[in-house]
Parts: sequence; structure tokens; C-alpha cells
Amino acid sequence: MKFSIEKDQILEALQKVQSIVGQRTTLPILSNVLLEASDGKLTLTTTDMEVSVRTSIEADIDEDGATTLPARRFFSICRDLPSHQVDIGVSNEDVATILSGSYSCKLEGLSKDDFPPMPTFEESFSYTLKQGTLRDILQKTSYAASTDESRAILNGSLMAFRDNKLTTVCTDGRRLALVEQEIDMPEDAEVDIVVPTKTVSELIKTLDDEGEASIKTSATQVAFEFGNIFIISKLIDGTYPNYRQVIPSQCEERVAIDREMLQSAVRRVSLMLDDQAASVKIQITENRMELLTSSPEIGESREAVPIKYSGKDITIAFNPGFLMAPLKHLDSDEIFLELSDELSPGVIKTNVPFLYVIMPIRVS
Repeated sequence: MKFSIEKDQILEALQKVQSIVGQRTTLPILSNVLLEASDGKLTLTTTDMEVSVRTSIEADIDEDGATTLPARRFFSICRDLPSHQVDIGVSNEDVATILSGSYSCKLEGLSKDDFPPMPTFEESFSYTLKQGTLRDILQKTSYAASTDESRAILNGSLMAFRDNKLTTVCTDGRRLALVEQEIDMPEDAEVDIVVPTKTVSELIKTLDDEGEASIKTSATQVAFEFGNIFIISKLIDGTYPNYRQVIPSQCEERVAIDREMLQSAVRRVSLMLDDQAASVKIQITENRMELLTSSPEIGESREAVPIKYSGKDITIAFNPGFLMAPLKHLDSDEIFLELSDELSPGVIKTNVPFLYVIMPIRVS
């Protein structure tokens, strides 16, 4: 195999595929990227046996062929090459010679024959939406997924295609994030899938602002195709809990507040906390919200922020990290915090089809 390519091109392609490569894997071949050169294109593929990512770029191919190279080391080499032009040749023993300007190196690879083949995919349903929209949906929800492996079904994003809407939900039992998006879909294409968090993270990194993304589902897999990227992933098996049960049907009080102001205030008062289970106490009175934190070994902090509110006085406490999480990913200037009492869940809403349910923390 022998080809020439622009440094920036191969760097961009490697960035798109290398992040799923494990640094500690029992199979050395899974640390490698598969390179296939033919028909004027260089195709790069990586896999961890759960998720596979493939991308293709144009290259000057002098000799067709395929090999696998250590993905992260190959990326590091390409990033620091001195010239814009890169010439790569691979011997029959899978040793790659990399030339760029005055630099040259030999990098040991492994045979393409040992690389796991891309999974076969038998499509059941297909849906299309804008790349930027899909990325926005995933960013607004994925942080709420569970990391507790004992409840595997919560270690991903539920994507429910029903009633011409895509409803995306993540929850860890203590909070829940939900976004609804209208889409065009065939009447018989209703399905619920749970996409692993690792796949979702890969999508957030690689989805673009422009262009469309195609989502294809089967009984056990999901595939995403956009631009020159193809991602195929196993689905999490099981039935997602009835998330509608934890969403309050109505709340008694509604507070309007500037999103950035609340985020900044919570962040500042949280500087006095170093316990992940700590809480920020919120005291709400007419047009005023006061945030309080205290830690026996560190100190205490408080800050008041203006709000639009004329209901009853409420005191409630939340995990500050959980409270800040959605605020980082929303772009609305104003958010609405809906509450009933100190023991009932709080609900954050905006002027778009988004909601976030957060369970309160009991405080004395």
C-alpha cells in the first residue's frame, strides 16, 4: 500500500475515529485503526466491538492495500509532522514508512486480517434530521444518563420514535432530561431504542452544524450516517422504565430566572463544597432567590439573585452539580423553575420542548 495525502486531511479523519479506541484492551488489534486505500480514497475504521466508526477521505493512491496502525501513536505522529504533504508506504510485513519534509519514521502495524469486520446491518426503519438538531438534542440530555452499571438500561439515551416525534430521555433515578423534536416518519416506523452513552459521546464530537443525519435502526443495532462518517453501534437490551411517572403532572409555583445568572451563582456558592453529595439550599421569596451552602471544614457562602415570582415562600435543596448540568447546555436566556414544596421534584423548563426533573435533597 502506498499513498500521499495532506496532513490536515488525515489528522481530521483520525480525530473522527480515534476516540473510541481503548488504551487498555485485551485485544491489541482494537488499539489500531484500519487503513484501506483504493479507488482514490483512504478509508479509516476503528472499533471496540460495541461501536464501530468509519470515515473516508480522498487521497493520491499509488498502490492499493490495507493495514492497521496504532491509532493514538499514528495520530500523534501525524499531528507533529513538519510538512503539509505526507507520504505513507506499507510493506508486506505491515510496517508503515511515514515521510513528511525532512522527517521519516517506521511504524509497526498489524495485519488487516486480524481486524474485526464491520458488523452487518439489516435496516428496519430509517429517519432523517439535521445534524445540528441531533447534536443539540443529545447535548441537552446525555449528561443525565446513569453511570451505574448495575442498571445497564439507564447507561444510555432512550430515543423513542412515535407520533411523528423523536423523544430523547436520559435519567439516573435522581434527575431526568427530556427533549422532544418533531420529525417526518413513516406510520409503521414507531420504535424505542436505547443508545449507549459511548456512542452518544461519539456523535456529539463528530456531528456537524450543517447537513443531514440519517438514523437507521434494526432489532439489535443502530447506525448513524452523516457527511463522510458512518457509525454503527449495538443497542442496550431491555425495556426502559416508564419515565413519564416521575414527571410531575403539575407544579404549584413557577419561578422565572435568568439562566446564566443562576448558573454563575450556583457555581460560586458551590466553591465552599467538596462533597459530591452536598447540597445548595434555595430560599425563594417574592422576586428573590437566595442560595446558601455550608461545609463544616471549609466555610459557608450565600448569594441572592433577582427572579420573577409572587407565590408562597419555598425552601428547597438540590445537588448543585445536578442543578447546573442542564443550564450549561441550554441556550435560552430565561428558564422556568417549577416547584410545589420542599419534598417534591423540581422541574426546569424553557421556551423549547425541553424539561429537566431534579429530585430534592432533604436538609434540616
